[in-house]
Amino acid sequence: AGDGDCGHTHARAARAIQEWVRARPPPAAPAQLLSALADLLLEKMGGSSGVLYGLFLTAAARPLLNHNDLPTWADAMDAGIEAMQRYGGAAPGDRTMLDSLCAAAQALHALRSPGADLLPVLATAVQSAEAAAEATRHMEAGAGRASYISSAQLLQPDPGAVAVAAVLRAVLEELR
Repeated sequence: AGDGDCGHTHARAARAIQEWVRARPPPAAPAQLLSALADLLLEKMGGSSGVLYGLFLTAAARPLLNHNDLPTWADAMDAGIEAMQRYGGAAPGDRTMLDSLCAAAQALHALRSPGADLLPVLATAVQSAEAAAEATRHMEAGAGRASYISSAQLLQPDPGAVAVAAVLRAVLEELR
């Protein structure tokens, strides 16, 4: 869908992250880690996805400057989504990566509850993101590159939404 480069763009980003991690230890502080990833993706990922991930990570880093507790991670997700929506112009239901991100964010709001347990909450967020990505299969594209294509030709889930769900799944698996 769109210009057909989503997989290549994400593969380029993954290779850049792997090279970066091999070359130097990533920052331990969450805000600095997200900021460094934003810079890396803006430089190496390319395409509109690189810009959107860069915006997301830059905004998500801000709440984490002073706190690193679980509720702040939910705040960081919300801040990243808000930045993407503001600068990208898309909204949930537009058949974009925001569909998966917003579904995950809703589940991550549970991190604000006292006694929240990260891994089960994150597992639910990943499942929500995957379901939202699959649901894009039946949506009309309201934004992004796919909005330039006839909906009759959009037979697969949105690749950006699928990629977001895959990234979140990888984070969960690494934390487990």
